[in-house]
Amino acid sequence: MSYGRGYGGGGRGPPGPKPVEVGKEYEVHVTEISRQGDGIARVQGFVLFVKNGKVGQKTKVKVVDVADRFAKAIIVA
Repeated sequence: MSYGRGYGGGGRGPPGPKPVEVGKEYEVHVTEISRQGDGIARVQGFVLFVKNGKVGQKTKVKVVDVADRFAKAIIVA
């Protein structure tokens, strides 16, 4: 029996283009808190971890890092 190697084993295929870019600002709504205490927001379904974000907060953030499945952002307004 053969166990082929897929893309990360999740069957999702290779990562596509991200809806956010480092250095750009976005209006977001923080909907939950991560285990590390950062706010979690989404841009077109893509997860943003917002430093010092609070649940229910609507704010402008600046993206400081983008990974394959999430990005990190800071509040700017």
